[in-house]
Amino acid sequence: MARVTVEDCIDKVDNRFELVLLAGHRARQISQGAQITVPRDNDKNPVIALREIADETLSPDDLKEDLIHSLQKHVEVDEPEADGEVIADQTGGAVAATETDEAEDNITFDRMTEEDLLAGIEGLVPPEKSDDY
Repeated sequence: MARVTVEDCIDKVDNRFELVLLAGHRARQISQGAQITVPRDNDKNPVIALREIADETLSPDDLKEDLIHSLQKHVEVDEPEADGEVIADQTGGAVAATETDEAEDNITFDRMTEEDLLAGIEGLVPPEKSDDY
């Protein structure tokens, strides 16, 4: 059983910090039940991960992609855009993208006067007091 050192792996992965990240990720995969590609030889998972990298039984690029994928919380999917892009307008119908400029000119908002607002506020009933708040 030969000792695995960083120097054995540094020619496979140039950056020592990246090597630590990749070996740690691979060791966690092994702990979760992934198949090992080198004999165990009574070694612990981080040593096995370094041996796999040193022996090139796993590609560092594949490990890096897998590490990045495992850290992503939201994977963005590129979907092709249609030629006639359709945008929903406020009434629930569909408007072609070329007609959006005309639709934006026709947008109106409900206006409320200050008197209407005050009348609405005065009509509100205050909540009953309780011990919760």
